[in-house]
Amino acid sequence: MTIETISIPDGSNQIFARFYQPQGPVQAPFPTVILSHGFGSDSSYMQRYAQSLSTHGYAALIFDFVGGGVGSRSGGSTTGMSVLTEARDLNAVMDAMRERSDVDNDRLYLMGASQGGFVSTYVAAHRPQDVRALVNFYPAYVLQDDARKREKSGQNITSVMGVPIGSIYNRDALSFDIYDQMPHYTGDVLIIHGTADTIVPISYSQRAARTFPHAHLITLDGAGHGFSGKDDDQATKDLLAFLDKENR
Repeated sequence: MTIETISIPDGSNQIFARFYQPQGPVQAPFPTVILSHGFGSDSSYMQRYAQSLSTHGYAALIFDFVGGGVGSRSGGSTTGMSVLTEARDLNAVMDAMRERSDVDNDRLYLMGASQGGFVSTYVAAHRPQDVRALVNFYPAYVLQDDARKREKSGQNITSVMGVPIGSIYNRDALSFDIYDQMPHYTGDVLIIHGTADTIVPISYSQRAARTFPHAHLITLDGAGHGFSGKDDDQATKDLLAFLDKENR
């Protein structure tokens, strides 16, 4: 594979990204997957999926959300980050990818993990014509209920799971309902979620599978929040099988 490090303008920020191009018989323009990482993390977590995709004939773009984690190479602070600032970042990344001659705009996919899945859902619902299909691993649809609990507590909570947050995080999370957005995306959706997830109970993905017009939920028995070992291998196989079917 060929890996290109790129910088994508996003207002006053520059988004750090890496573009994985497939090698072999696949010719440009490539079917392309944009991968969004979870809360407090960075694009390195999505690297293994990008590598699997590129060896399977897909281009893949991983990037750091601005303020998405304490080590974000896109700059910014976690205290200025929210699901809506991350949606802005993802829109900027999509626009940049759509301008590339080696990206097939008719086969542009979004994939997100945890909060990245929440954000990918929001963006797909607002740009359904630009997203061929959507894949989410353990999407954090719980985060709005979590924000409501923080608001009701009346306490000035300044961090979540050890990551500093600002007032914008709760405010933006509570400015809409993600389940109201889902019906606006009519493309195919794959959700993969573990039955032992204690951070995002699987019931949130079960509800999402009923709410999207065309969604399929795969459950991984005993898997938690974040896949590893055989669970990660199975999730990757399911991801590739889903994309191959979409590309027929």
